Amino acid sequence: MSLAITASSAASLEKKRQRNSPFTEGRLDAGTLPKEFLPGVEADRPFSTPLTMLERKNPATIRSMPANLTPQYLEAERRYKQAASTGEKVQALEEMLSIIPKHKGTEKLQADLKSRLKKLRAELEKPSGSGGRHDTFDVVKREGAGQIVLLGAANTGKSSLLAHLTNASPEVAAYPYTTRLPQPGMMPFENIQIQLVDLPAIDREFWKPRLSGIIRNADGGLLLADLAAPDTLEQVETTIAILEEARIHPASARDDSSLTGGAALLKTLLLASKSDRDPQGSAVEVLRELYDSRLPVLPVSTSDPQSLATLKVRLYEMLGIIRIYSKPPGKKFDPGDPFVLKKGSTVLEAAAHIHKDFADKLKFARIWGSEKYDGQMVQRDHLLEEGDVVEFHI
Repeated sequence: MSLAITASSAASLEKKRQRNSPFTEGRLDAGTLPKEFLPGVEADRPFSTPLTMLERKNPATIRSMPANLTPQYLEAERRYKQAASTGEKVQALEEMLSIIPKHKGTEKLQADLKSRLKKLRAELEKPSGSGGRHDTFDVVKREGAGQIVLLGAANTGKSSLLAHLTNASPEVAAYPYTTRLPQPGMMPFENIQIQLVDLPAIDREFWKPRLSGIIRNADGGLLLADLAAPDTLEQVETTIAILEEARIHPASARDDSSLTGGAALLKTLLLASKSDRDPQGSAVEVLRELYDSRLPVLPVSTSDPQSLATLKVRLYEMLGIIRIYSKPPGKKFDPGDPFVLKKGSTVLEAAAHIHKDFADKLKFARIWGSEKYDGQMVQRDHLLEEGDVVEFHI
């Protein structure tokens, strides 16, 4: 007799046993057992797993046999029970749902967690009596020369990238959905700082519409494609689809299309993360063939310092900014922190950026750097370039 036949026969016998067993006719009510046997399920909720003979004889086995709940799940459940705010409960429930073993024995428990999560998220959306929200996680204070959001599915490497590029210390783990709230960090680039914001994973189950506000207000986005994942293209397509449903359209920095009806363009770089797992570059080439006309593709690995250095330059270029320096008339130039302006800014706009009185009283300026000779006199409408030193005359 072959092994396949033996396995088939065993499965058939098990189904027959369950059909004939008086213990699988009904469901176990949570109220019939001590509450500690039912992790994550309140006493008034049904426990969904059909009972086996062993479980009837020894109810204590119910805790581990149907669900096989991990220590990480039980720790998240403990945080949920101790949570003092709605936001903390949402975080704990999201983690519980992300790490709960996915099998038939936990189906009802998963449904219970999703139901609670839905109710709590609805509470977060309700305005409080003072006109605010119960817990605000949809506002990130902007800092530095620009703000870039990290976008992508779970486990694409967003948190690891944030940790390698900035001063932030996000939680990095092998299991998904470790990022539950926006996590900002400051990335040094030469003599300025650029803010990166790691956002919770973007997928159908955990997408938070309120995050669209952060994404819309950002200066650019990094969409991560995990080259080590078996479903890389599906992850990218799902992320783009969810963003577009929120009327946010990822596009290259060179795309100057105009959108109407509340839609927004987000300058986006498609980051082929974990490129060390694609040593031949074949996966990167596939991404470029599919997306390069819409989104520039850049391979990067946190284990490759050169790729991280290249990424910093590309992010600076994405922001569309320039750095200029001011110099008091008649004094030697002493380089300090630059002023950051948008590309295409004029001398007058630079003066207004420094002080309103400068703009009102400005007569002309002298430029060192981009002009034909140092100290060339220019007018108020002169366009500035990267690295210019400006001497304002009022």
